[in-house]
Amino acid sequence: MGIFPMGDSRDPDGPIRWYAPDPRCIFDLTNFHIPKRLARTYRSGRFELKVNSNWQKVMRACADRADTWITEEIFSVYTALHRQGLAHSVEAYCNGELAGGLYGVSLGGAFMGESMFHTVTDASKVALIFLVERMNERGFSLLDCQFMTGHLSTFGAVEISHEQYIQRLNRALLQDCTFD
Repeated sequence: MGIFPMGDSRDPDGPIRWYAPDPRCIFDLTNFHIPKRLARTYRSGRFELKVNSNWQKVMRACADRADTWITEEIFSVYTALHRQGLAHSVEAYCNGELAGGLYGVSLGGAFMGESMFHTVTDASKVALIFLVERMNERGFSLLDCQFMTGHLSTFGAVEISHEQYIQRLNRALLQDCTFD
C-alpha cells in the first residue's frame, strides 16, 4: 500500500502513525551515483561489510538521537519482521567495531530503507553502496528512501509522485528476489 509506520519519541507510549509521502524519495538503482572520493573509500577495504549480523545494535544505534521515531513498539515490530526474514540490516565495521549501518524491509524486489546511522565518517554511506550493489546483484528494482535528504541526493535519489511510487512498488512486489 506504500505506507510506513513511525512512532514519536516525545510520546513513546502514543500511537504509531502511518505515512505515505507525496512526493516519495527513491533510488533508481541503475542511476545510483557514487562520488569519486567515496568510491575510493569503499574500495579501500577500510570497512568490513556484513548483513544481518548485528540487527539489534543497528536498530538501537539508528534510534540513538535526540528526536527519534524508533520507539520500543517500532523496535519490537521490526525485530519480529527480522526474525521472519523480512527485515535486514547492513553493517559497516571499522577495526572490528560497528561504525555505521542501515536497516529496512525487503518484499519481492523492493527494499524499504528505514533508517541509517554512523559513528565513523562514511560508514553509513559505504553501507548504502553495499546495499545497492547487493540489490542489483539479486535483481531488485526499488529502493524506497521515504523522504529526500541532502545526504540521499548526493547519491542521485529522486522524488516521484505517489502514483508513480505505487506503480513501481506493485511491479517490484511481483518479483521473486531474495535479500539474504
